[in-house]
Amino acid sequence: MSEPRLSFKEMCAKFDVTPRTLRYYEYIELLTPEKEGRSRFYGARELARMTLILRGRRFGFALEDIRQWLLIYEHEGTAAQMKQWVALADKQIDELIDQKQQLEETLAELRSLRDLTKTELS
Repeated sequence: MSEPRLSFKEMCAKFDVTPRTLRYYEYIELLTPEKEGRSRFYGARELARMTLILRGRRFGFALEDIRQWLLIYEHEGTAAQMKQWVALADKQIDELIDQKQQLEETLAELRSLRDLTKTELS
């Protein structure tokens, strides 16, 4: 049984990304589809990589960090990749906690100013 292959259009639809996004991911070497003439086809490897790319983006990772992380698997294997993943995740968790704290402070300040303004209107 041959592995499933998606066309460029099918890949965009499956992952709900624009053609521009998909071409950019290819340009920066996150994805390397098979090419037949002018057509591109994405196999299981590219589907898995796209899933990881989008998950990484959802968690706020930079595309270069994702690219480097994917390269680790190719050059050093799963254990090295997982070790790097933990380090990246720890760093991102710390950054997200900081962002959350800043957002909570901003919300508190905005609410305070709104309440003050509302009181002055009464």
